[in-house]
Amino acid sequence: MSQPSTQKKFGKSTREVPHHSEKAQKWYPAEDEPKPKTTRKALRPWAPRTSLKAGTVLILLAGRFRGKRVVLLKTLDQGVLLVTGPFKINGVPLRRVNARYVIATSHQVDLKGLDQSKIDEIAQAKYFTADKAKNKASEEAFFKQGEKPEKKEINSSRAADQKTVDKALLANIKKVDMLASYLSSSFSLRKGDKPHEMKW
Repeated sequence: MSQPSTQKKFGKSTREVPHHSEKAQKWYPAEDEPKPKTTRKALRPWAPRTSLKAGTVLILLAGRFRGKRVVLLKTLDQGVLLVTGPFKINGVPLRRVNARYVIATSHQVDLKGLDQSKIDEIAQAKYFTADKAKNKASEEAFFKQGEKPEKKEINSSRAADQKTVDKALLANIKKVDMLASYLSSSFSLRKGDKPHEMKW
């Protein structure tokens, strides 16, 4: 038999408050019941910042080449950028970097003479993927611990692509005064510098 509901007055209006006959559970399961995972299936399309345009000079904030100035060649999917030093100026090769760890400057490098189809081909190159093969622990590896590591061989196709890109970029960089020295210099902050007030 259902219990009658009581009425509570709030000023002039009244509202009904039902009585809950259900009580709290006395016993609980010993193990937590797994809840279904709620995952976002649809990936949101990445929209690059307006400042990230091809030819823009970027400052790298993380990684092996942090502090170096590089030239943006192309924006790829999921926040990845294809950049180069050029290698002949500051030693930064063709590489892919995360868009979160770069600062876009107001300086632009003319990409005239650079084959766009070649850039698209480089962006999908296999030599960017890291070599996941690990050396197995063996007797030979144990005795070679004190020796100097062998130098990694540079992929011939990667070296050829680097020369092709650098040739076109260097021709355009040389036309602008002090641009080569600007790209070769590293960025750093000193005591008292305020990055949020700087004009890039």
